Amino acid sequence: MFYQSKYFKDIRSIAFKIFEGAGRLTVSLLIIVILISITWAVFKVIADLGNTFSQSITDALKVVMIDSLTILALLEVFRTTLTYFFEGRVKVTYIIDTVLVVILTEVMAFWFKEIEHYKILLVIALVLSLIVARILTIRFPPARHKEEI
Repeated sequence: MFYQSKYFKDIRSIAFKIFEGAGRLTVSLLIIVILISITWAVFKVIADLGNTFSQSITDALKVVMIDSLTILALLEVFRTTLTYFFEGRVKVTYIIDTVLVVILTEVMAFWFKEIEHYKILLVIALVLSLIVARILTIRFPPARHKEEI
């Protein structure tokens, strides 16, 4: 059969190498963009401290807290990207952690706004479902094949 021939296996091997190289290049560029973004965000927060602390204490702390949580969310995305770069796969726990940090940042932003109760309940349900998913991924890790170990 054609798919079992040496010629087909060579083509498949070349295609896999091209795909793998393109993926690594894309992830490398993404890592650089994330690092630049994190650096820019930290410098922007530091540069805006003068304007921030001229506000009331509540408003100043709100701005600092939300900016800090946003930077932490970006750090989680960076960690997930690095894991993919080195291991060739993304751990579900890292994705859930990243989403939890982003959602909690949004919750903190909601805290200072008037929003409808059903939206608060939706966010609570989302956070609880992510926590349950996080617990399940730790409790029941995916089975590995013998070849991977």
